[in-house]
Amino acid sequence: MKANDVKYGRILVGLARFASAMLSPLLMPTYGVLIALLCSYLSAYDVGLRVTILLVVLGITCVLPMFFIATLHHFKFIVDKKLIDRKERLWPFVFALVCYIAAAYYLYSRVHAPMWMVMFCAGGALTVLVSAVVNMWWKISAHMAGMAGIVALIYNMHVQITEAFNLLWVMIVAVSLCGILGSARIILARHTLGQVIAGAINGFLCVTLLMQLFG
Repeated sequence: MKANDVKYGRILVGLARFASAMLSPLLMPTYGVLIALLCSYLSAYDVGLRVTILLVVLGITCVLPMFFIATLHHFKFIVDKKLIDRKERLWPFVFALVCYIAAAYYLYSRVHAPMWMVMFCAGGALTVLVSAVVNMWWKISAHMAGMAGIVALIYNMHVQITEAFNLLWVMIVAVSLCGILGSARIILARHTLGQVIAGAINGFLCVTLLMQLFG
C-alpha cells in the first residue's frame, strides 16, 4: 500500500471519529432544543431563560448518561465506553431512556414549553426504547437515530408553522450531516449500511409520530 493511501486512510478515519463524537446521540437532545430556541417563536424567550433550559437539558441527557457509562466502565460492567459490543448497550439505553423522559418532564412541568418541543424529547425517549428492544437481536445505529430525530424536528417545525424563519437551509445542513454521520459509522465499521438506515428510520418516525399526534 502506498504511503499516500495510508495517510489518506488515517485522515478519513480521523474525520469519521470527529463526526461521530460531535454528532453523538447524547448531544442530540441539546442540539434539538437549541434549534427550537433559536429557530422558532421561542427565540422571543429571554436569553437567560434559554441558556438555562439548554444547560439543564444538556446536564440531564448528556452529562448524566456519560457519568453513568463511565461508572459502568469503572466497575468493569462494560469493557468499552464506546459501547461497541451490542450486549453492553442495554443498561446505557435504559438509563438514557429515563433521562430523556426526565428532560421531557422538565420542559413540560418546569418550563411550560409548547407540546411540540416536549414531544421532541418524548420522541427521543421512544427512539431509545425502540433501539433498546431492537438491540436485543440487532445492533441498530443510535447515532443515526439521534441525527434523524433532528431532521424530524426541523421538518415538523415547518409543517406545524412554528418556525421563526424559513428553515430550508437548516434542513439541508441537517440532512447533509445525516449523510456524513452515516458514512462515518460505516467507515469506522461500527455499523452496516442496513443498521445505519434502520437507525435513521427509527429516529425520524418516532419523533415525527409524537410531534404529529401530541405536538
